[in-house]
Amino acid sequence: MGLIGEVLLLPFAPVRGSAWVIRQVLHEAERRYYDPTAVRAELARLEQQLTAGEIEEEEFDRREDELLDRLEIGLRAGYGDSDGTA
Repeated sequence: MGLIGEVLLLPFAPVRGSAWVIRQVLHEAERRYYDPTAVRAELARLEQQLTAGEIEEEEFDRREDELLDRLEIGLRAGYGDSDGTA
């Protein structure tokens, strides 16, 4: 884009900057949400809750399925290492 285009778009610079920040925050939130290490830790906590009798088998199954879906997405998307050492 030329100098004239940049000058004409200058009033929109705060909006463009804000959009970039929002994209960065969203990317980091997704990275943390799908991080295989974090998901595995949640799976371990979930199993502890089941063993301690804090949750029922049905609740365990439902939440385990959700976590396994997150783990699969995270590994497929490349969040963390695939060998479990993120």
